[in-house]
Amino acid sequence: MLLRFALAAALFAAVAPAQQAPNVLILFSDDQGTIDVNAFGAKDLHTPNLNRLAGKGVRFTQFYSGAPVCSPSRAALLTGRYPQRAGVPGNVGIDAEGMPDEQVTMAEMLRDAGYQTGLIGKWHLGHVNGDGPLDQGFQYFYGHKRGCIDNYSHFFYWSGPNVHDLWRGTREVFADGDYFPDQMVSEAKEFLYENKEKPFFLYLPFNIPHYPLQGTNAWRTYYRQALDQKEMPENRYHYAALVSTLDEKIGEVLGFVDDLGLTENTLVVFISDHGHSTEERTMFGGGSAGPYRGAKFSLFEGGIRVPAIVSLPGRFPEGESRDQFATTLDVLPTVAELTGASLPDGHQIDGKSLLPVLTDKDAPSQHGVFHWQQRDQWAVRDGDWKLVVNARDTDRSPVEGDEKIFLSDMAKDPTERRNIASEHPDVVERLTALHEAWVRELPQ
Repeated sequence: MLLRFALAAALFAAVAPAQQAPNVLILFSDDQGTIDVNAFGAKDLHTPNLNRLAGKGVRFTQFYSGAPVCSPSRAALLTGRYPQRAGVPGNVGIDAEGMPDEQVTMAEMLRDAGYQTGLIGKWHLGHVNGDGPLDQGFQYFYGHKRGCIDNYSHFFYWSGPNVHDLWRGTREVFADGDYFPDQMVSEAKEFLYENKEKPFFLYLPFNIPHYPLQGTNAWRTYYRQALDQKEMPENRYHYAALVSTLDEKIGEVLGFVDDLGLTENTLVVFISDHGHSTEERTMFGGGSAGPYRGAKFSLFEGGIRVPAIVSLPGRFPEGESRDQFATTLDVLPTVAELTGASLPDGHQIDGKSLLPVLTDKDAPSQHGVFHWQQRDQWAVRDGDWKLVVNARDTDRSPVEGDEKIFLSDMAKDPTERRNIASEHPDVVERLTALHEAWVRELPQ
């Protein structure tokens, strides 16, 4: 089958006319640390394909997830709205209802603009009462609906009930022993080939490097020497193998896009859903936020500052970086502006188009104030000021006493090591008022 793909792709590349509306390919990794790509600072990992993508596009150094956990971060990406406004304030439980049907996703927006839409990978936005990808604008779906699966048996990997979770559309499928990231690549190639002559939106939410830490044997062998020589702890070893597996699979997809002659007219966006995990299931760590404090579940930088790359050859610069504040919520309005699709009617969009920043390195950030909420933990960013209340550090050190109200000047201390709340009570009061006003305007 792959030989057929290769031959057809070569023929198509020779004759295909350039499309006017760009294709859209979103690569969304899972539980990947802030710096865990060479292009973002990792020295001990091997990520040549993501490095190459960064070299062909724009790398964001101050890019933020809409939430420090999986479900709300995905809702923010797909709706361009704060997770609370999208109806997904926290992770969707095993048998809980997911994102409400009245939400309008990027898939619905692009489908209505004439795009073929597909999701291959992890959904995690609900699976009961019709809360599946096909109910939210995706015309094709292959993957799992819950938060994580074993990559070989495709059973839900967490607490009970231990249920099988692999679907093609609404039909359960079994592929015992087939490595799920390989299945994603194969399905992605099928989708790309079948839609090569139409504008398409392909959303690839990878389920890695999220636990279980099941990298391929080739990458375990690659990192084995570093483990044996104690240059890398065991949790980093398993995590590194999975990050390089992710990079390899992304490279295979991007290589096929190139084989089809579609690279010049395909917007590629790579983002992690949030920071790295320090949960027991991931051996209490392995990922890295570098100098930044916190990890998954935390509103300190390590939980929400993520690697992000945007590429569209001929439209955006190549090999440049942007330091402006930007978020996953900004992807939807950016895509709408690029494709000419209409923003969802009657839905407040909290994201801002990144086109000004992408095309001009000196453009200001498109955001003034930005908010996060994770259970009782909340944060506000206003310019360089960032306030975190009921703060949690899920990576390095406990937060106690006065540190629960933590103020930082991000221009001077992006590592959030020194709390200056007592020195600037006026700023704390002002940011708290901004948060309270934001809460009042959210759906109750």
